[in-house]
Amino acid sequence: MTDVSSYGPRVYGAGRRWGTLAISCLAMLLLAVDMTVLHLAVPKLVSDMAPSSTQLLWILDMYGFALAGLLITMGNLGDRIGRKRLLLIGSACFAVASLLTAYATGPELLIAARALLGVAGATLMPSTLSIIRNVFTDPKERTTAIGLWSSIGAMGFALGPLVGGALLNEFWWGSVFLINVPVCAVIVVAGAFVLPESRDPHPGRLDLPSIVMSIVGIVAVVYAMKEVVDGAWRAEVLVPGVVGLAVLVLFCVRQTRLAKPLIDVSLFRRRAFSATVSATMIGMFAMMSMSWIFAQFFQLVLGWSPLVSGLAGLPAGIGAASGGILAAKLIQTAGRAAATATGLLLAAVGFGLYSQVGIDVAYWFLVVAMIVTGFGISLTFATANDTVMASVPRTRAGAASAISETATELGGALGIAVLGSVLSAAYRSNLALPEGLPAEAARHAEDGLGTALEVAAGLPGETAGRLTETAREAFMSALSATTLTGAAVLVVLGVVVLFTMRGIPKVLDEPEQDDPAALAPPKEVAPPSYR
Repeated sequence: MTDVSSYGPRVYGAGRRWGTLAISCLAMLLLAVDMTVLHLAVPKLVSDMAPSSTQLLWILDMYGFALAGLLITMGNLGDRIGRKRLLLIGSACFAVASLLTAYATGPELLIAARALLGVAGATLMPSTLSIIRNVFTDPKERTTAIGLWSSIGAMGFALGPLVGGALLNEFWWGSVFLINVPVCAVIVVAGAFVLPESRDPHPGRLDLPSIVMSIVGIVAVVYAMKEVVDGAWRAEVLVPGVVGLAVLVLFCVRQTRLAKPLIDVSLFRRRAFSATVSATMIGMFAMMSMSWIFAQFFQLVLGWSPLVSGLAGLPAGIGAASGGILAAKLIQTAGRAAATATGLLLAAVGFGLYSQVGIDVAYWFLVVAMIVTGFGISLTFATANDTVMASVPRTRAGAASAISETATELGGALGIAVLGSVLSAAYRSNLALPEGLPAEAARHAEDGLGTALEVAAGLPGETAGRLTETAREAFMSALSATTLTGAAVLVVLGVVVLFTMRGIPKVLDEPEQDDPAALAPPKEVAPPSYR
């Protein structure tokens, strides 16, 4: 029987609304932490499991490939079978996949478990945001709720290294996944009682060719982006990227010809939707690239342990939490265009501060840069997510959330690919290798700071010292060039957003399609109990 509540807005009590938000935030925190926690576990994982370089690459990337490729499909599936049901099933699967990952006995099983983890993660992301969209029907209250949800997600990226560092200090590498199990149990048990169910009353059928095309296109593009960061401008990398883009173009063309498309591409004609999806993508572009670069800076340049590095990055999480919490107030005060542009420009200021970082930098300077950047990015996320979700009918909340989350994933991959390539190129151009260095050692030293330090460890004392010094200096010069490039991208988008979002109301009411009369099925096919 079709869910009656799907035909129009229902008003839930305050306790249930905020309980729903708490569960959704917990699920988002779980996903955000899981995205960054593995990087610190890699050294112990390699020591215990001895995977090949190719296997290690798949261990690191399989989660992201499965997650990004399935977000659109899972968002639409939630609209059809119910967002609560999908969230609970996905949480249970996430717990099982976490157990398999933690106790994997070989690289092949670990890769498979990471793939299952990505599939489960793809069910959680769009479900949480679409459930919030359906429960918080008051526009102002919805903006506050999505701001809190966004701040928790942004804070999770900063908490990942801290959680991972603390666990790895005491336990084996699998512990960073085992901690997911009790969190998933809380989500499933509490969610079964608290979360309301919602779905699209007229979803239509899932178009299988569209599902295949979206998965192939997105995975191929994300794969190419991830490979380019290592300087892999080879045919076997570029061809999948070009093929992926072509498939995505064909996918978009197909969507315009379907009565019930997987993605309503006409949404991108709405300034509120397209501008804020772009802002979300660039926000993640900035966040992931900085997380990746500064993980190297803390550990390879400053020589800090994983736990100390995790603690050092905590101010970014504090800034992120503040940005999400204050987003609703800033939207009401300055408007959506100004709030989104302010977030992007503050992130650009943070990047500008990062460009001044040196080997002997004072930690307080890093704290200021991290807080400013975290605040700006989280403010952008909160405003963009609320605007995207308010721009579509509640019945399509899962699909709209999936578009936003897919843009986030693509933005993260794009940020690491673009700024990572800038970092690598600038590092090589600034690296002044010491005289007398063997040709093989010189070739490896040019691959990156981490490789250069490994090479230096096997050289005689004086040569090792010179290589270590020049490699770190080259990295710092590259860091400055990279952060300035990121700042320029953020400034340009900030200015563009200020104009493209101009005129969008501070308070976005429910779209007309959400009117109960418009959503109700025709009388001749309505179930008798609804007449």
